[in-house]
Order: sequence, then structure tokens, then C-alpha cells
Amino acid sequence: MPPMRRKADLPTKICAACGRGFAWRKKWARDWDEVRYCSDACRTGAYSRARQNRPD
Repeated sequence: MPPMRRKADLPTKICAACGRGFAWRKKWARDWDEVRYCSDACRTGAYSRARQNRPD
């Protein structure tokens, strides 16, 4: 079994929709280079629509 890695040692990216950082996940192992969004909400635009409709 391979040695355990700490989350701080994993690669990170910045979400194209919300601008927050997110870390590598095992489910993204095959296509990490193509991953642009931190969640399905950001990918579908739900996050940005919710921010636009939020009262200030």
C-alpha cells in the first residue's frame, strides 16, 4: 500500500466560477488537468446565479 499523503501535500487549483481554492480528489485522478470547478454548483452556474440574486 502506498504511503499516506497529507492534504496540504496535494495539488490545488482555483475554481473558475467562485475563485476559491480546492485540492485534488481521487475521483479527479484521471482528468485533473481538465478540472476547472470546485463543485457541481459552480460547474452548472448555480453558485454565480445565487450570488447575483442575493440581496445586499
